[in-house]
Amino acid sequence: MARRRVVVTGVGMITPIGHTVEETYRNLCEGVSGVDLIKHFDAKTFPTKFAAEVKNYDLGKYVKDVSKYDQSGLNTRFALGSAFQALSDANLIDNHSIDRLDIGVYLGSGEGSHDFHHLVESTGKSVDESMKLNVQNYFHSALQTLKGKREYEMEMHTTAGHLAEEFDLQGPNYTCLTACAASSQAVGEATELIRRGDAKIMLSGGSHSMIHPFGVTGFNLLTALSTHNTDPKKASRPFDLTRDGFVLGEGSGMVVLEELEHAKKRGAPIYGEITGYGTTGDAYRMTDSPPDGRGAVASIRMALKDSGFGLTDIDYINAHGTSTQVNDSSETIAVKTVFGEQAYKIPMSSNKSMHGHLIAATGVVEMISSLMTIRHGVLPPTINYQTPDPECDLDYVPNVARQKPVKNVLSNSFGFGGQNITLIISRFDK
Repeated sequence: MARRRVVVTGVGMITPIGHTVEETYRNLCEGVSGVDLIKHFDAKTFPTKFAAEVKNYDLGKYVKDVSKYDQSGLNTRFALGSAFQALSDANLIDNHSIDRLDIGVYLGSGEGSHDFHHLVESTGKSVDESMKLNVQNYFHSALQTLKGKREYEMEMHTTAGHLAEEFDLQGPNYTCLTACAASSQAVGEATELIRRGDAKIMLSGGSHSMIHPFGVTGFNLLTALSTHNTDPKKASRPFDLTRDGFVLGEGSGMVVLEELEHAKKRGAPIYGEITGYGTTGDAYRMTDSPPDGRGAVASIRMALKDSGFGLTDIDYINAHGTSTQVNDSSETIAVKTVFGEQAYKIPMSSNKSMHGHLIAATGVVEMISSLMTIRHGVLPPTINYQTPDPECDLDYVPNVARQKPVKNVLSNSFGFGGQNITLIISRFDK
């Protein structure tokens, strides 16, 4: 039996540079940065004082009852917006001609709400005037201020449950959290579900926000974040010799994946096709890539084998491109290892130079941008690229977008913990 083909029939996203796919992609091509000083909390005492935040987001545009999500984290709130866009795009909102058991959810979604303010307040009250610990004071304050509902909202799987309930999606329901590779892995695994006939339609993608005191503190302690506080918009500079870390972002992206014949039968719009999926583990270290890029090499080769494409069939690479010293050099080595001399002929750029690193959500957002690149034939640039790095010597589409016909895009996502995902997205060919 021939393998079922999987196409994309709906897209949606909420990012630091746009509340729609069209707005985000336009700003990517124009080199617009979404990075600024942090507004979510007072970060003036932190080594990193900036991030790429979503601005002026209104959940009321996407759900009927906003009060249902009053204790939900930004991961769920952003996911509801991007999911509504994708499902509307695919004509699946309140579409009762389709069995809702045939529509599932597979997310790569990050953790939810953090009641940091009330936790600190209660902790402060646990110390009395004589500076002695008084646990009773802590419990008394915590029971009054902390919200029980926020306990389960902290778990990443609740976002997939919220989407299922809000949009009546009764099929398979999964969540994975493989760090920065999560939403790409969700798309890959959802594709496999459809390929083997376990679902006809899957809403897939991811959503995340770590722009809170815990998140920023953790990444600062790992020395992973840029500290370029004097000019935040130039802080994310992938593949540049002077790069000093990534810029934390937030947001969500969702795609509707559908079995080709099912999509054709109902006249759904088709943005492109998922033609390749590769997934590997570095088995190296939690926060570093192996210097030879072996996990990324294997992931890229696996995706190419899955697609049946040769080295000359890839027209553009949407890089993971975090703007850290280790990742950018390791990814460059991996691409050169797989493609050889052909690597120098394939343009490759990083969207993170503009919208920052959306952690669990970043892979699917970049995958959707890849679909738009295929549709419009414009490669988004890598902005802030000023000082070439001798170790990173490929064509990174520096600073200015480039017109180029594109049929097949290879999109990389590499996560803390050593997870590697490569997706190949292609123009739909009947």
